[in-house]
Amino acid sequence: MTFQTLAAAFEQSGAGTDDFKRLYKGAFELMKSDSANAALYFVIGVAAHAYVVQYEDQGVAPEISEAAKKALVSYCTKIGQALAADPATRLALLGEVASAYQFEIHNF
Repeated sequence: MTFQTLAAAFEQSGAGTDDFKRLYKGAFELMKSDSANAALYFVIGVAAHAYVVQYEDQGVAPEISEAAKKALVSYCTKIGQALAADPATRLALLGEVASAYQFEIHNF
């Protein structure tokens, strides 16, 4: 599995916790097989995992799950760009995703 395949599957999926769970498990698996890019996968995995931990056993309003999915799709797009970029751009994009998650996401 590639990150692009994983990200595309998530984008085409629903916005349920099982979809976020598949994303974080896939991201963490990619860390094992592509250690040079582990930090890129880690930031996606942590964000998706946090969503699952927060909402797994409860009903979630559609606007919350859709907003979370939209954020993760955006992060996956940037990580996909980073994977194809030179090292300086890769690091900058990783920083953008990490900062966006830390400072713009308040509900997971």
